Amino acid sequence: MSLSKRICIIGASGKLGRYMVAHALERGYKVVGVCREKSVPKLDRFKGRITILPGATNDCEVIRKAVKGCTGVLTVVVPWGRARYATGTVQAVLDFAERDARLIFSCGWHITRDGQDRFSRLLRFQEHLARWLGSFTRLLDIDDQIAAFRLVFASDARWTVVRGSDLEEGESQGLPVWSRHVGDPVLASNLTRRTDFALFMVSALEMDELIREAPAIVGCATPSAVAHAVQGQNPG
Repeated sequence: MSLSKRICIIGASGKLGRYMVAHALERGYKVVGVCREKSVPKLDRFKGRITILPGATNDCEVIRKAVKGCTGVLTVVVPWGRARYATGTVQAVLDFAERDARLIFSCGWHITRDGQDRFSRLLRFQEHLARWLGSFTRLLDIDDQIAAFRLVFASDARWTVVRGSDLEEGESQGLPVWSRHVGDPVLASNLTRRTDFALFMVSALEMDELIREAPAIVGCATPSAVAHAVQGQNPG
């Protein structure tokens, strides 16, 4: 198989990660997956079809080995713990990915690139609640996740940050539509099938128009998308 079809999925064992693995295999990619050792059994359905490197996603040595020779790296950036997990993961990817690799990162709408997003009161409340719970329980660090994406936005790599709405399970409805800013009417439904979030992540590998963009996405069959989308996307 051509080296150009080799990609790495960091966080492969999670719900979003497993969908990304499935979509990538369907498209003929050779997949290297990174996940915690205890989560490896979650990838049993792909046994013999992907290469798995067990380890923490912020382990520099694991990431260095995983991304070597990959022309694309898909990373699920989660704000776990209080030990700079998100920034450690992102910095490792930026440090060790091949120079011209496409780097696709996932997060929620709360991440903003230019401060021009218009967040609802509910979304602002949810962010404040997550920050408070994280501080109280030591299980989450939203500020570290925000700092991680500042690293991405400052990078001259060929990155894309895919910002997901609320998610639901269900059969694919197709490639989500997107906008540059939260608050665009096309995003008002605030719902995407998880499998379609993963589909967008994998598709972004070959969407040069998304290089150094931070698209906020919503399901293509949601009422707001149907009402406002033009030709499958609305980069407003």
